[in-house]
Amino acid sequence: MSSLVKEDLAKRLFGPRRLRLQEFIEVEGSGAERCYLCAAVSKSEEVEICMVKHFRDREEKYEVVEKWFLKDLEMIDGKEADTDNPYFDMHFHEVYSMEAYSCASKYTFARTLSNLNETYLKKDLKIVNFDSTYLNDDSIWSSNNRDCLVLMRICFYASNLLCLSLCPLS
Repeated sequence: MSSLVKEDLAKRLFGPRRLRLQEFIEVEGSGAERCYLCAAVSKSEEVEICMVKHFRDREEKYEVVEKWFLKDLEMIDGKEADTDNPYFDMHFHEVYSMEAYSCASKYTFARTLSNLNETYLKKDLKIVNFDSTYLNDDSIWSSNNRDCLVLMRICFYASNLLCLSLCPLS
């Protein structure tokens, strides 16, 4: 489903604006409308972060309701690294509080912004209150389908517990 939404966003909203959509996550919106936090790159290699509202009438419609640039992002605060929560703050000239659809998607977006920063800006971007194990691409838990990071770790622990429970006690 998310690949279809990404394709639709890229085609209907970002393509006409001559931007290449890198990543998006669903965030909490008001009421029944869906909202997405997106990261896209322009032809001039400027990284844009935007909040997009998704409307469904007779056809799918997307509207950019807020826009920032990665160069203006000072810090991403994951709130609490030790708990499974979807809340985070993005510090620009103001602080914007977000609630991602899941903790995994929060980490996916932070990882994407970190990678885009390394690729295009190489500035000192502070990423605080995130577990660094899940932020680094070189970690054992890294995956092309980054929404599965937490699930992979849970499966790893579950298989270890199963093996230990089947071992006879001597």
